[in-house]
Amino acid sequence: MKKITLIIQREFLTRVRKKTFIIGTILFPLLYLGLIFGTGYIADKTKEDLNIALIDQSGLFKQDLIKSINGNDTVNSIQLVAVSPELIKTSFDSLGFDGYVIVPQNFTWQTGADSLLVNTKKSFGIGALNPIEKKINLMWNRIKRDSLGIDVGKEAILSKSIDLKINNEKDKNANAGIATVIGYVSGFLMYFILLLYGSQVMMGVTEEKTSRIAEVVVSSVKPFQLMIGKIIGIGMVALTQFLIWIACILIIYNVTKTTGNDGTASVMVGKIQQVFTSVNIPLVVGCFIFYLLAGFFFYSSLYAAIGSAINEDMREAQSLSFPITMLIIFSIALMTPAISNPSSPVAVWASIIPFSSPIVMMARIPFGVPNTVPWWQLGLSMVLLVAGFMFTTWFAARIYRTGILMYGKKPSWKEMIKWAFRK
Repeated sequence: MKKITLIIQREFLTRVRKKTFIIGTILFPLLYLGLIFGTGYIADKTKEDLNIALIDQSGLFKQDLIKSINGNDTVNSIQLVAVSPELIKTSFDSLGFDGYVIVPQNFTWQTGADSLLVNTKKSFGIGALNPIEKKINLMWNRIKRDSLGIDVGKEAILSKSIDLKINNEKDKNANAGIATVIGYVSGFLMYFILLLYGSQVMMGVTEEKTSRIAEVVVSSVKPFQLMIGKIIGIGMVALTQFLIWIACILIIYNVTKTTGNDGTASVMVGKIQQVFTSVNIPLVVGCFIFYLLAGFFFYSSLYAAIGSAINEDMREAQSLSFPITMLIIFSIALMTPAISNPSSPVAVWASIIPFSSPIVMMARIPFGVPNTVPWWQLGLSMVLLVAGFMFTTWFAARIYRTGILMYGKKPSWKEMIKWAFRK
């Protein structure tokens, strides 16, 4: 046990002292801060100010109507211009307009048109014209209302619509939108951690093998001790980084809760506070830590086995690790339908089967335990995942003891399986 502890300590300290770990650990909280404050600031600064000229040949769009629709909005405005289409076509930009719309003479309130063209000399992003389109539709509806003799009160009644909202009788605080976001974030974060740190295990084993360090180490420790020490050490690095991120998020949350009272930042802080009230955060974080460690042990032991079998050719690593990587990618593919319907058979079974449960179960848990995810499903998933990583660790250790001291031979999965079950 002492030897395994020394290996764990070496792997942990070697990696946490690297600049890549420090930069990656600091970068995530900065991105989180940027999400809160930066997105609103950038959106305000990059917002397109549009001034559109309207040439009305139909006589339907009156100056008073346009003025009332524009109101105090000076960012996106429509101006009625009494010039010919030929003149506006050549001089709209010199007149200070970003584009122009021509309403044809045959345009009537009974027939109208499915669309009008905004003529411009530059391209706009998706949604940039939405404010202008909204104003034109408001004017168009007002014109039709007046022509039909419908007063303002009746129009208000006709424009009312019914919104359907979900009322979870078992969980009054449930919020499907927030649960969906947390489900996606948890699933993708688990995906990146499994791939990133799993590949680090494989590369670490390969480097020690090719540099012949492993030969020296296994002279004093058993191959299994070396493998399990490396896996636990790197797993502790992943856990440390995650816990630092959680601590930073909690600190930022408490700071912004008291200081975030300005514009877009205040809205973002309000949404974050809603997350903490509508989702069982301690349960989500606790389950994430369990699935992070168990899922990491499940996959990293297989990556360690591959690392022990390959030589210096990295193409061997890519070909042998491809099936393992595809299992993780397939889990992400299962995550999307699981979030869309977290109680479906696909979601249930994918969250129980060990190879996909770390990602899919973490996508389901934010929707509620035990209402969406019964306790028996969560318990069964955890038990099977523990059994799964115990099997993969045993399986990988059998391959590791043979592959770590084998050089110059390119093994296949078939041959590696023979190593595992050889007496």
